[in-house]
Amino acid sequence: MGTRLAGKVAVITGGASGIGAATAKLFVEEGASVVLGDIQQQALDTFVKSLGDRAIGRVCNVTSEEQVEALVNTALVEFGKIDIMFNNAGIVGAIGPLETTPAKEWHLTMDILLNGVFYGMKHASRAMKAAKSGSIISMSSTAGVMGGLGPHAYAAAKHAVVGLTKNLAAEVGSCGVRVNCIAAASMATPMVAAAALGDHNDIEGARAMLAEHSTLKGRAGTAEDVAQAALWLASDESGYTSGHTLTVDAGITTGSTPGAPNFAEYQPLLREAGQTGIE
Repeated sequence: MGTRLAGKVAVITGGASGIGAATAKLFVEEGASVVLGDIQQQALDTFVKSLGDRAIGRVCNVTSEEQVEALVNTALVEFGKIDIMFNNAGIVGAIGPLETTPAKEWHLTMDILLNGVFYGMKHASRAMKAAKSGSIISMSSTAGVMGGLGPHAYAAAKHAVVGLTKNLAAEVGSCGVRVNCIAAASMATPMVAAAALGDHNDIEGARAMLAEHSTLKGRAGTAEDVAQAALWLASDESGYTSGHTLTVDAGITTGSTPGAPNFAEYQPLLREAGQTGIE
């Protein structure tokens, strides 16, 4: 048992599987108590039971402000406080050219990926401002800091999470509350397995696929990689970090590619008019 989150209380949306479950497990191992929300009731109940008596599960659809507020209030009532809010729940959402995207699919994608984050930030910040401490963490994506890495609605929502993170950090910093987000690449999770392979249970297949094309040779990104980033942002170790977007992407957003860059081999200095060398 670690102590990096000893005595802290965390609320995690989308906590029954994937990144949320990996984060919840790690947080409990590091001493935290957790309140997990998810719409997958059976999976949630089973997972919460495996975590022990410092974990509580509640059915929570993040498109409902009332249910997100109730999740935060569960932490306050059952554990007396909230130190960490991890807005993690997500879907891929609407897919395809913008001209063929149904408005209803656009709105549902935004409801989950953006409005759900807004509700979590709103109710967590209310409690944290009163307590004069806390860490709010939200899932963005590499698609939230670059173009062309995700469907339109997904990219728009994830860009908005980055902006909202910066703005809320500016609001609540004077109250001792930190706000950050995580921009992850495609990870070996149920969501990616479903999108890429058509089977949300084929995590190993997703891992193999991602490893084959990884910018870190043979190394796929995992839910545990994101959980470690969330742990750092949740802990006092990141106590002077706020308004930041932490990438977990093996360098994709800074230009890394699976192959060698075009400057990988030495050649003489290239000068004006096609001349080379120093002299």
